[in-house]
Amino acid sequence: MTAPEVHPRLFTPAFVALTLSEFAYFTAAGMEIPLAPLFAARQLGADEVGVGVAVGALALTALFLRPLAGRTSDRRGRRPLLIGGALLYAAATALHAIAPDLTVMVGLRLVLGVAEAFFFVAGFAALADLAPPGRTGEALSINSLALYLGIAVGPIIGQALLGAGGFGVAWLGAAAFAALAGLIAWRLPETSEPAAADAPAVPLIHRAAFWPGLLLLSGIATMAGFFTFVALHAEAIGVANWSIVLLEFGLIVVGTRILFAKLPDRLPPYQLGAGALALTAAGIAIVGLVQNGVGLLAGAGVVALGVAFTTPAFFTAVISHVSPHERGAAMGTMTVAIDLAFGGGPLVFGLVAAAGGIPVAFLAGGVLSALGAVGALSRVRGTPAQTG
Repeated sequence: MTAPEVHPRLFTPAFVALTLSEFAYFTAAGMEIPLAPLFAARQLGADEVGVGVAVGALALTALFLRPLAGRTSDRRGRRPLLIGGALLYAAATALHAIAPDLTVMVGLRLVLGVAEAFFFVAGFAALADLAPPGRTGEALSINSLALYLGIAVGPIIGQALLGAGGFGVAWLGAAAFAALAGLIAWRLPETSEPAAADAPAVPLIHRAAFWPGLLLLSGIATMAGFFTFVALHAEAIGVANWSIVLLEFGLIVVGTRILFAKLPDRLPPYQLGAGALALTAAGIAIVGLVQNGVGLLAGAGVVALGVAFTTPAFFTAVISHVSPHERGAAMGTMTVAIDLAFGGGPLVFGLVAAAGGIPVAFLAGGVLSALGAVGALSRVRGTPAQTG
């Protein structure tokens, strides 16, 4: 008689602790999305350029430090970077409450970028460590809900605290959530495996993440450009309540990742990624071509479906081809693509919109994601299907 097959559990105490820590962290980050520009403009008197510099400073240090954070997490472990990143984020956030001018705020935002690099990369690497064999995509789909839910509820909490007690209370509230993330991470066991004594040095930029990162960039940059100009486009076509578009987007991403959590482990990652990027391209093309409320909502829904599968697909492609002691470096390289996408996507969309209008920028984003889909299809050959 054949013994029943035993499947390792996904929802272990360590997996739950990591997800809760990330939820607290991204709630703090979500609170800062509206707080940072409002604080720079209202409290510190910054103009539009100053607001942009202050908000974007975080991405600058995060971009350059992610590869180093990845390699450090392979050498020193995930847990120190998770705890240290969260507590550093809490301290720098709390200091915003007494920032006297824009220069100090920019400096604090640069420190937040260091914390972001540490926590974000170590979190992805720890997730890869904790995912049972053949369930990496499912683990990422479930764990990523912490990010989306945190960013969804964070602005609501931030606005409530701002109205109740001003910027000082709001900043201290965000710091409290980041500190909570560090305290939860303190209870997380070390997830990384020590590298063999004769293991080769881990590269700062991991080659295995190059192509998946480039393909991921094509989809995330399109999403970032869509986020940047969707409100302006909605107002231009007569849709006053543009926030419902973002609500629809978030609900579809969350719902899809819950309902189809196992799909990234049952399809070849580049095949799934190609389909996801094709959906993103089709959705944003609908937004650009059908310039009314129906086109906007329908197109945004299709873009959300594509985004829901893009990250799980390409992160699974990387994790399945690197050894455990190189996961941090690989995740560091992959997350650089996310930074470049969120920085470069809006810039490219803005340049195209300035020359030909926002609908044309959306169509250009469709072309970018379509090229990514073609690139993913070119790598489907020889990639085996995964079994859950």
